[in-house]
Amino acid sequence: MPAKNTTLATRKAAARRPAGGLSSLEVEAIDLFISFVRLLGMPKSVGEIYGLLFASAEPLALDALMHRLHMSKGAASQGLKVLRSFGAVRTVYVAGDRRDHYVADFELSKFASAFIKEEVQPHLDSGAARMERMERHLAKLPKAEREAAGVRLAKLRHWKEKGEAMLPWLLKFLVA
Repeated sequence: MPAKNTTLATRKAAARRPAGGLSSLEVEAIDLFISFVRLLGMPKSVGEIYGLLFASAEPLALDALMHRLHMSKGAASQGLKVLRSFGAVRTVYVAGDRRDHYVADFELSKFASAFIKEEVQPHLDSGAARMERMERHLAKLPKAEREAAGVRLAKLRHWKEKGEAMLPWLLKFLVA
């Protein structure tokens, strides 16, 4: 919490100052990837880590990520775990240093493919099972309600089919 005698302008200037010695390029990259991962429903720390690794010319160890991003070890470890599971970061060997060092993987298609397989496809699959249960419940409704609900369920099926049809196109687009 800022001291009471600091001015608003002083606090704003401090807020604009890059954390942990980040360059303005790194700050912009981090901000860009935070926006991207939030769109995907991922934690902010995932975007911060990927953004810093994306902009960094050198591989970074966990403690360097924590220091430069002012992030807890738990948040940094969890963010790296998510990014590694999607193939967005990988470890590299740094001579003379036993720690793991991380670099961003720039293959968007690999990241997108993993995200779709691990996040999107399971939602579509669970949606299919849920719609089957809804169809069974539909049969038990009075006729007037069944007709209205049937129209809505048909719309859900249509959306699901469109979503499933879009996935291969999206992957093809990202690979190109």
